[in-house]
Amino acid sequence: MNENSQLRDVYDAVADPTRRKLLQLLADVEELPLHELTVHFQMGRTAVSKHLAILKEANLVIARRVGRETRYRLNATPLKEIQDWVSYYEGFWKERMVKLNLILEEKK
Repeated sequence: MNENSQLRDVYDAVADPTRRKLLQLLADVEELPLHELTVHFQMGRTAVSKHLAILKEANLVIARRVGRETRYRLNATPLKEIQDWVSYYEGFWKERMVKLNLILEEKK
Protein backbone atom coordinates (compact mmCIF):
# COMPACT_ATOMS: atom_id res chain seq x y z
CA MET A 1 0.00 0.00 0.00
CA ASN A 2 1.18 3.51 -0.63
CA GLU A 3 1.49 6.10 2.14
CA ASN A 4 -1.75 7.94 1.27
CA SER A 5 -3.93 4.84 1.57
CA GLN A 6 -2.29 3.99 4.90
CA LEU A 7 -3.39 7.15 6.74
CA ARG A 8 -4.48 6.72 10.33
CA ASP A 9 -8.10 7.39 11.23
CA VAL A 10 -8.54 10.90 12.67
CA TYR A 11 -10.87 9.58 15.41
CA ASP A 12 -8.24 7.08 16.51
CA ALA A 13 -5.60 9.80 16.54
CA VAL A 14 -7.57 12.15 18.81
CA ALA A 15 -8.83 9.40 21.12
CA ASP A 16 -5.77 9.71 23.37
CA PRO A 17 -5.65 12.62 25.89
CA THR A 18 -1.92 13.14 25.31
CA ARG A 19 -2.47 13.62 21.59
CA ARG A 20 -5.38 15.99 22.23
CA LYS A 21 -3.11 18.06 24.49
CA LEU A 22 -0.43 18.10 21.78
CA LEU A 23 -3.00 19.42 19.32
CA GLN A 24 -4.07 22.07 21.82
CA LEU A 25 -0.47 23.19 22.36
CA LEU A 26 0.13 23.40 18.63
CA ALA A 27 -3.12 25.34 18.09
CA ASP A 28 -1.78 28.18 20.22
CA VAL A 29 1.46 28.72 18.24
CA GLU A 30 2.76 28.62 14.69
CA GLU A 31 5.06 25.66 15.34
CA LEU A 32 7.11 24.07 18.10
CA PRO A 33 10.13 21.77 18.21
CA LEU A 34 9.92 18.41 19.98
CA HIS A 35 11.91 19.54 23.03
CA GLU A 36 9.45 22.41 23.69
CA LEU A 37 6.48 20.07 23.42
CA THR A 38 8.05 17.45 25.69
CA VAL A 39 8.28 19.80 28.70
CA HIS A 40 4.47 19.76 28.96
CA PHE A 41 4.35 16.01 29.67
CA GLN A 42 5.62 13.61 32.29
CA MET A 43 7.14 11.34 29.65
CA GLY A 44 10.29 11.28 27.60
CA ARG A 45 10.98 12.64 24.16
CA THR A 46 10.61 9.20 22.60
CA ALA A 47 7.07 8.77 23.94
CA VAL A 48 6.03 12.27 22.84
CA SER A 49 7.61 11.61 19.46
CA LYS A 50 5.52 8.44 19.07
CA HIS A 51 2.34 10.40 19.80
CA LEU A 52 3.38 13.02 17.24
CA ALA A 53 3.99 10.24 14.69
CA ILE A 54 0.40 9.05 15.15
CA LEU A 55 -0.89 12.60 14.69
CA LYS A 56 1.29 12.94 11.61
CA GLU A 57 -0.12 9.69 10.16
CA ALA A 58 -3.61 11.18 10.58
CA ASN A 59 -2.39 14.36 8.83
CA LEU A 60 -3.15 16.39 11.97
CA VAL A 61 0.40 17.68 12.33
CA ILE A 62 3.00 18.66 9.80
CA ALA A 63 6.68 18.14 10.58
CA ARG A 64 9.46 20.30 9.21
CA ARG A 65 13.19 19.73 9.68
CA VAL A 66 15.21 22.80 10.71
CA GLY A 67 18.83 21.82 11.13
CA ARG A 68 18.98 19.00 13.65
CA GLU A 69 15.49 19.51 15.09
CA THR A 70 12.02 18.73 13.85
CA ARG A 71 9.39 21.41 14.27
CA TYR A 72 5.68 20.56 14.37
CA ARG A 73 2.61 22.57 13.47
CA LEU A 74 -1.11 21.87 13.53
CA ASN A 75 -3.07 20.95 10.43
CA ALA A 76 -6.66 21.32 11.66
CA THR A 77 -8.32 20.41 8.34
CA PRO A 78 -8.91 16.71 9.24
CA LEU A 79 -10.75 17.83 12.40
CA LYS A 80 -13.58 19.04 10.13
CA GLU A 81 -14.61 15.38 9.75
CA ILE A 82 -15.17 15.15 13.51
CA GLN A 83 -16.97 18.49 13.58
CA ASP A 84 -19.34 17.35 10.83
CA TRP A 85 -20.05 14.08 12.63
CA VAL A 86 -20.77 15.83 15.96
CA SER A 87 -22.92 18.45 14.20
CA TYR A 88 -25.23 15.73 12.91
CA TYR A 89 -25.88 14.49 16.45
CA GLU A 90 -26.29 18.02 17.75
CA GLY A 91 -29.24 18.41 15.36
CA PHE A 92 -30.51 14.99 16.40
CA TRP A 93 -30.67 16.01 20.07
CA LYS A 94 -32.12 19.46 19.41
CA GLU A 95 -34.98 17.86 17.47
CA ARG A 96 -35.62 15.38 20.29
CA MET A 97 -35.63 18.16 22.90
CA VAL A 98 -38.17 20.18 20.89
CA LYS A 99 -40.43 17.12 20.68
CA LEU A 100 -40.04 16.46 24.40
CA ASN A 101 -40.93 20.05 25.23
CA LEU A 102 -44.05 19.81 23.05
CA ILE A 103 -45.14 16.63 24.83
CA LEU A 104 -44.54 18.20 28.24
CA GLU A 105 -46.52 21.30 27.27
CA GLU A 106 -49.45 19.11 26.16
CA LYS A 107 -49.46 17.34 29.55
CA LYS A 108 -49.96 20.62 31.46
